[in-house]
Amino acid sequence: MFKIIKKIIKYPRVTQNYPKYTDHSIPFIGKPEIDLEKCTRCGECMKRCPSHAIVLDKKASDIGINYDECVFCGLCEDICPVGAAVMTSKFELAEKDRNKLRKNTLIIGERTYLDKSYEIVCSELKANIHKTFGRSLHIRAVDAGSCNGCDSEINGLSNPFNDSERLGINFVASPRHADMLLVTGAATRNMQLALAKTYNATPDPKLVVAVGACACSGGIFKDTYATSNGIDRIVPVDVYIPGCPPRPQAILYGILKALDRV
Repeated sequence: MFKIIKKIIKYPRVTQNYPKYTDHSIPFIGKPEIDLEKCTRCGECMKRCPSHAIVLDKKASDIGINYDECVFCGLCEDICPVGAAVMTSKFELAEKDRNKLRKNTLIIGERTYLDKSYEIVCSELKANIHKTFGRSLHIRAVDAGSCNGCDSEINGLSNPFNDSERLGINFVASPRHADMLLVTGAATRNMQLALAKTYNATPDPKLVVAVGACACSGGIFKDTYATSNGIDRIVPVDVYIPGCPPRPQAILYGILKALDRV
């Protein structure tokens, strides 16, 4: 008994309380932002951007970032001569409409759970999932040609720190048992048919979430012969989660946002 109490004291609860609380003590990179007042429109960041996510219109003196293409590399912050580009820690970027991720038109969705207790948040999410699907939310992760970066973050959803099962969310091995597809990768030519078959094998009602820049737009592999510039060219997408890769909390935020699409 003494050993059990000692372990409880030594190893306290590690599961985070997201979406009620966000742990900002862990350093991480979120979306980049451009201070339009500091920016001189020199175009240096646009020239050096590896995914060509920064758009500059010198005639209109307008500059913006396509977050569905951005890989969050931080190069724009490093090379900006006036310090207008900065990397933030903002990660709740998932959007139902991909156009809202284009050229500084990002609109962060309202978090309807913030003013409620953590227990109420979990109970309401479980009730919403049960009402929609009659059970827990079953997710099938689909690798459509990724580097496995996004897949590693998806695996993090099931660890003790994130513990997605506390919200009634679990992963299944077959699309025939799934309610949602979490798709990573740029939908390479060899995986396009497999992705379409997986989508068709998933029973209705079903949701599709594009995870990462490659799934959203093709990322650094867009406009090549081997990719489809985003999985929405192959299957309909309900929510887009930008990032390279998006952290587990960002993926969880996108999953919760997708539940409103059914």
